[in-house]
Amino acid sequence: MNVTVSAKVRRELLEKARRYGINVSQVIREALERKVREKEVEWAIEVMEELSRRITLEEDSSRIIRRERNRR
Repeated sequence: MNVTVSAKVRRELLEKARRYGINVSQVIREALERKVREKEVEWAIEVMEELSRRITLEEDSSRIIRRERNRR
């Protein structure tokens, strides 16, 4: 479901955008989608960092990595 969002911009800016054939709606949609993706990535990194702080390994991670590499 789509909703309508409005934004106030300087009249001069909108006129320039129209003059250059810029699809303002598309630019706003893409910018918002990009910003939301950035925030989702930031959130995921924060969650992973928090989890990694809470998790303790029973053996050194370098030993685990070496063992798994040797299995190949």
